Amino acid sequence: MGIGSFPGTHELSLGMLGMHGTAYANHAIMEADLIIAVGARFDDRVTGRLDAFAPNAKVIHIDIDPASISKNVKVDVPIVGDAKNILGELLEQIKGVPDTAEWLKTIEGWKKKYPLKYKDEGKIKPQYVVEQLYQATKGDAIITTEVGQNQMWAAQWYKYDHPRTFLSSGGLGTMGFGFPAAIGAKLGYPNKTVIDIAGDGSIQMNIQELATCVCNKINVKVAILNNGYLGMVRQWQELFYKKRYSQVCITSPDFVKLAESYGAVGIRVTKKEDVRRAIDKALEIDNTVFIDFHVEPEENVYPMVPAGEAINKIIGGLA
Repeated sequence: MGIGSFPGTHELSLGMLGMHGTAYANHAIMEADLIIAVGARFDDRVTGRLDAFAPNAKVIHIDIDPASISKNVKVDVPIVGDAKNILGELLEQIKGVPDTAEWLKTIEGWKKKYPLKYKDEGKIKPQYVVEQLYQATKGDAIITTEVGQNQMWAAQWYKYDHPRTFLSSGGLGTMGFGFPAAIGAKLGYPNKTVIDIAGDGSIQMNIQELATCVCNKINVKVAILNNGYLGMVRQWQELFYKKRYSQVCITSPDFVKLAESYGAVGIRVTKKEDVRRAIDKALEIDNTVFIDFHVEPEENVYPMVPAGEAINKIIGGLA
């Protein structure tokens, strides 16, 4: 039996598939015969083309809001109520453990065939920066994100070893979310490392909160993936509008000088070999730190499902 989401395989949760989700998760959903969706709203970034979404699957949808059930995807078994209570009752109904060995073997095959990947060309790739953040923190950090390419790379390339350590605005698409979220996370867990993975566009939405950080000694770290663009919009204009770029090339301040003007610390990184040293240095500093990584300007987020396509119609990052 193919199950769309089950314990131990977080990659297959609905939140990780769709427009920029892993190819193997998308294929798993398209081949699944049962999807148990808990609190999912089945938005367009998850489903792709609705009439082609999970064509072989029966859908069990658990949600506390009855208006959310069958709003987008037709549900076979609607269950309205508190997820904690319902899941507890469902566990009591399970008789034995289902045999998923063959299904898991199929998914492992997809993982090997369609891994996340990028070209290492000796330049600062944003994916590499996120990988180095994970290695430097050994996965023991709370990660917040802004919105756009930075958000997708943070979701794809930081391996989340612990629950509740990834804070993002999700489908709301709230540019400027990451920095205040990092401040809140650091106040809640003052002994944890908190890193906002940001773009050079999004970070400017609430950059004045540097004053809040410095005045109150809220020592968060901000990794700016500075590509000189509003990156996600630029990517769409490249792929679907023949590079007719409009209003996506932005002029940013000198983030190092700006951080220093508030009494924080700024570090600029323009060479790949300096990436890890800069991260290690930032983690040692007892102050708010902006790390300004000058990454490849036209690097794209892959894999990607074009708008209006089925989620297994994936472009980029597969070869």
